[in-house]
Amino acid sequence: MQEYAELRRYAKRENNSKLRYKVAILGDCATQHLATALRGNAYLQNIFLDVFDADYNQIQIQIMNEGSALYQFQPDIVLIVMCVEKLQELFSACKPEERSSFAEQIIQQIRQYWGLLSVRLTSTVLHYNFAYYNDGNMGSYALKEESSFSFQIQKLNYLLSLAAVEYKNVLLVDINGIQSVQGRNSFFNDKFFYAARMPFSLEALPEISKRTIDVVKALSGRIIKAVILDLDNTLWGGVIGDDGLGNIQIGELGTGRAFSDFQRWLKDLKNRGILLAVCSKNNEHTAKEPFEHHPDMVLRLDDFAMFIANWNDKASNIQQIQQTLNLGMDSFVFIDDNPFERNQVRCAIPEMTVPELPEDPSLYLQYLRSLNLFETTVLSASDGQRTEQYQKEADRSKSRVSFTSYDDYLKDLDMLAVAAPFDSFHFSRIAQLTQRSNQFNLRTVRYTESQIEELAADDTVITRYYELKDRFGDYGLVGVVILEKQSRDTLFISEWLMSCRVLQRGMEEFIVNDILSVARKNGYSRVTGEYIPTPKNEMVAGLYQRMGFRGGNNLFVMELSNSEQRKTYIKESAL
Repeated sequence: MQEYAELRRYAKRENNSKLRYKVAILGDCATQHLATALRGNAYLQNIFLDVFDADYNQIQIQIMNEGSALYQFQPDIVLIVMCVEKLQELFSACKPEERSSFAEQIIQQIRQYWGLLSVRLTSTVLHYNFAYYNDGNMGSYALKEESSFSFQIQKLNYLLSLAAVEYKNVLLVDINGIQSVQGRNSFFNDKFFYAARMPFSLEALPEISKRTIDVVKALSGRIIKAVILDLDNTLWGGVIGDDGLGNIQIGELGTGRAFSDFQRWLKDLKNRGILLAVCSKNNEHTAKEPFEHHPDMVLRLDDFAMFIANWNDKASNIQQIQQTLNLGMDSFVFIDDNPFERNQVRCAIPEMTVPELPEDPSLYLQYLRSLNLFETTVLSASDGQRTEQYQKEADRSKSRVSFTSYDDYLKDLDMLAVAAPFDSFHFSRIAQLTQRSNQFNLRTVRYTESQIEELAADDTVITRYYELKDRFGDYGLVGVVILEKQSRDTLFISEWLMSCRVLQRGMEEFIVNDILSVARKNGYSRVTGEYIPTPKNEMVAGLYQRMGFRGGNNLFVMELSNSEQRKTYIKESAL
């Protein structure tokens, strides 16, 4: 973790990153040092922050006044920092009979803030939760006394979480969790607070700012999507090839409990949509034996999207996993107990995250949790099915080998697609796809769930989502298109993105056919599109030309009078 002095130096450096965000910081406390730490951590993550740091105690003034500097700034992100010490002052001023409802009063005020920001801006709102604080008036009895400040702060955090569920443009940053790890005396400095109203110590600012930038990274689509795991002394203690099934440490044997808890954590990641893969130097049948026969294993073979065990170097095997799963290398984390293997992978694949795992297995889980590698801004109901979807893709790959003609293979898949306007059932998955898709993404615009909901009700655009299934299974929602009504004659493709899992299936052609059909039905004679290059979307650089559009300089047009149906073996299915 960087020291604050280092972050301050980074904050002053020239930052030419193309990933840029305008961030407004509103606090009822001093936030200048926080702003500096945020810029420094953003620099380390190759993100440029243009920061508007409002004056001290300006939250209400900036939000309530429609002509304030906040609204003139038009931020992408609004960060709200409410100091628990200021709340304690308000609480002390309450009449005794008002104290048991203090949390509800504060939440009502916060809801008002969020509501106005939602109406007046399209920004994402980040709101720090409240670091636990015991004023010492009642000792531990405060935990069961509703009129105590300690009780109200815990209640406030609970109500804050409940309220945030209702506001899709609001994300919480868990600084209370940071204090629980660092301790109150490290997190808060009384001298700084009384001298300058600083709510966080200089020691705490690096972690607070990092967690905040982690959320910004997730908003930008830079998220971890898969974990690649070693086996021996990583998922269990010992070497399966030498020690045998009965002597590896898992469950209650030796340090086995630490490995079991680590596996439970990985299982939870898999259930929320993170892919797991194995990359082990081992004989395959030996490597699989614990998953098939050991009674204390938490993870089983069907929890893994890919399983590679051989004696090749791990970097080569990882590249095979990456190519099969079709994810960017920066979407992977590689976890291995062996320093040599870690260094070899770091050198060969520098864009991959390779944590420096502690030597003691009992510290694995604590260390990995502290890295906060799996930040996300949206979850969808289909996340838990992701591993199964990739396993079925492996079945499709095996089936492909039996066909001499790729067209015959596509016909045999019996593909059916749904094309429909955005609806409330799919809002979260649509938003998630805009945030996760980097390679097949023509303009790479990110949307929150609340923004997707607004687009669904916006009569200046036409929205389309696409689902696909075949005889092997259901891909789920795989494509998103947003068509902007630019003029009476022209529809502009302001967003077109697609999951790379369905590349070369004819889905691109199906979507183009649907776009042109929608344009005709709505009386348009022309469809235009734009390609905005990024470091990751080169694969779609020539997409419009391949689909029959004409143009150049990344701007393209299709006159419907000259358009033709694109060949595809995907049939449209009714909802």
